[in-house]
Amino acid sequence: MSSHDFDADIISIGNLTVGGSGKTPLTIAIAKKYSQVAVILRGYGRESHGLHVISDGNSILTNVKISGDEAMVYAQKLKHAVVIVSEDRIEGILKAREMGAKIIFLDDGYSKHNIKKLDFLIVSNIKNTACLPAGPYRERAWRDKNIEYIYEDKDFQRSVKVINPTKKMVLATAIARASRLNAFLPEIVNKYYFEDHYSFTKEELVDIMDKNRATSLLVTYKDYVKIQDFNLNISILDLYIDVNERIFNTIDRYIKGL
Repeated sequence: MSSHDFDADIISIGNLTVGGSGKTPLTIAIAKKYSQVAVILRGYGRESHGLHVISDGNSILTNVKISGDEAMVYAQKLKHAVVIVSEDRIEGILKAREMGAKIIFLDDGYSKHNIKKLDFLIVSNIKNTACLPAGPYRERAWRDKNIEYIYEDKDFQRSVKVINPTKKMVLATAIARASRLNAFLPEIVNKYYFEDHYSFTKEELVDIMDKNRATSLLVTYKDYVKIQDFNLNISILDLYIDVNERIFNTIDRYIKGL
C-alpha cells in the first residue's frame, strides 16, 4: 500500500490493544521536546463530530465536551502545541500544516497505513494475544511495515506525584484498565471505577465524597479536565513519563531523513 507524503514529519504513537497503554502521557513527554508541533487524535468520548481545533498553540479554543478528555489533556499539558480532533486524520494533518506545524504526532495512528509516518507501537504485557472479540488486540502488526517497538521499563518509565494530597482521599476514575493505578496509589479510603471516557456528574462525585467522609476526591488528570469546574476539593494523581534517549534519537534520525 502506498503512503501519502504530506511534506511534514509525522510520528504515530499507539498500541494494538484496546485500553490504556500510556500512549497519551508518552506522547506528551516526547512532544515537549520539539517546537512547531501538532497533536492529532480522533477524540473518543467527545460530544462533537468532525474537525475541531482544540488549541492553536497559544490558547485553548473550546471546552472538554467538544474536545473529549484526552485532547483536553494534550491542550493543557502541551501549551505550545496545536491540538486537533478529527475522525479523518488526513483532514487533521492538512489543517495542522495550514497552521504551521512541521512535526505532527498522531495519537494512535498506526492503522492509518495510507499516511507516510514513523510508527511507534507500545508493547502490551497482556497474555491473551487473540484479536477482538476473543482477545484485546484490534489488529496484528503488518509484516512489511517498519515499526519501532517501545517497551515499558526499558524505553520509558512511569512516575506519579499527587497534587494537593489530603488526609482522606477517595479515588474516582474513568480510565481504561484502572487497576494499573494500584501500583501508584497513596493511602486512600475507597476507590470507584467508571467506564473509560465516562462523563461524571457533580452530584455523584459529591455523593461519593460524602459516603466516605473524604477530604478530597483523587482523580487522574484525564478525569480532572472533565470536573475542574465542579468546585470540589480535588487531588490529582499526575503521571509523568521519563523517556529513554533512544526514542528521541530515532525521531531525530527520521526528521533528518536518515
